[in-house]
Parts: sequence; C-alpha cells; structure tokens
Amino acid sequence: MHGGPRASSLLHIPEARSLHHEYSSLACTIEIVDDVAHTDSIITEDHEVAEIFLRQVDSSSVLHNASTRFSDGARFGLGAEVGISTSRIHARGPVGVEGLLTTRWIARGSGQVVDGDKGIVYTHKDLTSHA
Repeated sequence: MHGGPRASSLLHIPEARSLHHEYSSLACTIEIVDDVAHTDSIITEDHEVAEIFLRQVDSSSVLHNASTRFSDGARFGLGAEVGISTSRIHARGPVGVEGLLTTRWIARGSGQVVDGDKGIVYTHKDLTSHA
C-alpha cells in the first residue's frame, strides 16, 4: 500500500511516486481527498456507511469493496471504450429524451480486483434503483 502526500503522512505508509500509476497487481495508492472524481470506491465492513457513500457520492461509478479498475466500458457491457467523460451531460446538437439521460454505475463487492480478465465472462442485467 502506498499513499499520496496526505495519506502517507497521516497513516505512516510509503509515499507513492505518482498518483497516476496503475500497478497491475494487488498494490494500490490511497489518498485523502477534499472532492471526488470519475470513479470512487469505499473499503469498509460497515454496510450502513457504504450505502450512504454509494447514494451520496456524485461520481459516475461508485464501488463498495471492489477495485476502481472495474470502471471500464467493456466490463460495463458497453463494448470497446472509446473515451471517458467526466461531464454529466455531453450531448451536442438536437437531443431527444435519451440524450438527456446519463448512467451511474454502482458496484457492491467483497474485495474483488481486476486481474487481466482472461476467461472471465461478465453478466449484465438492469436492476431497479435503490435510491
């Protein structure tokens, strides 16, 4: 485990060389932040806190006890990923109702990590909202 400047100091863990490094292993970098981003994950055994996080964090993908590397177009059943938008609405030109909708992804896990996806088949199904 590595930490950003704030986390490494507070938690007494080695400081990461970069906050933009993808390890492709069980190593990870954590940081204490004032705001949220495109994808956010909470690691906790407290399911009540996790549900509050999943409902209230304003990110396109929120995860509980699972790697943020699951935030990927192919893993979400969208096909090849051709880009990432951090905007809420990005349509341009004439827009119908479909163009005004955005998708928010919520994943609940028990410690899953992304490890190459060889031989893995993802099952996609629509779920009713809990919000």
